[in-house]
Amino acid sequence: MTETLIRRERRAHIEIWTLDRPDRLNALPDLQDGEAFAAACEAVNADPDVRCVVLTGAGRAFSAGGDLKAMKARRDMFAGSGADIRERYRRVVHRIVRSLYGLEAPLVAAVNGPAMGLGCDIAGLADIRIASETASFGVPFLKLGILPGDGGAWLMPRNIGYARAAEMLFTARVLDARTAMEWGLVSRVVAPERLMDEALEIAEEIAARAPQALRMTKALLRQGRDATFDQILEMTASMQALAHLGDDHLEGVTAALEKRPADFTGR
Repeated sequence: MTETLIRRERRAHIEIWTLDRPDRLNALPDLQDGEAFAAACEAVNADPDVRCVVLTGAGRAFSAGGDLKAMKARRDMFAGSGADIRERYRRVVHRIVRSLYGLEAPLVAAVNGPAMGLGCDIAGLADIRIASETASFGVPFLKLGILPGDGGAWLMPRNIGYARAAEMLFTARVLDARTAMEWGLVSRVVAPERLMDEALEIAEEIAARAPQALRMTKALLRQGRDATFDQILEMTASMQALAHLGDDHLEGVTAALEKRPADFTGR
């Protein structure tokens, strides 16, 4: 398969990424998908004018995850020896999740339908997750006789806690959108026709903030998952010093005093 995975659209300071294989329920990964995610993330990281990314799926699914026909035929991602498959996981699957984890701009997932396996964990890598009422979430790796090979065993407990992560992984049960919200996997559930409007409203609020401080705040949140309190305080002191010296800080304070919206430039 060689079709393009990510369709990118730019709206002012926001990028919209659409997983664009609707005829295959946005199945992934194909062999080129690691490069597709890496290129998109690197482009955003290199462009400080992008202040937020919204990720969604084309058609009726967010992503159905792995291609079961390819698994059964042991082709493409799943061809060859154990060493071959291991290397493809590292070069393709792990490149996808490492790239998304390293995305410097805030990421909003607009989950429009089923998000399964790697698709569920890609959604889980977003900073904010909004679900359509038609969305569902599952990590059915054990049902297929395999394990979460995309870092989900690290990610899922951090998103919903150990016990609920264990329940999802061990039972392979699928959560509907409302249950996913109760469990903290998504922050809100909306009608399907409202999904992208809701995601873009949040993205626009995010994009109105000072861009350098925004990216540094995301970095602190990411590091805060594993760093000690003292380490985060040291990082905060250094980043805060840079923020205080920026033009955007002066603009933010001036706008607050003048009771008007700030016009941040990223300087």
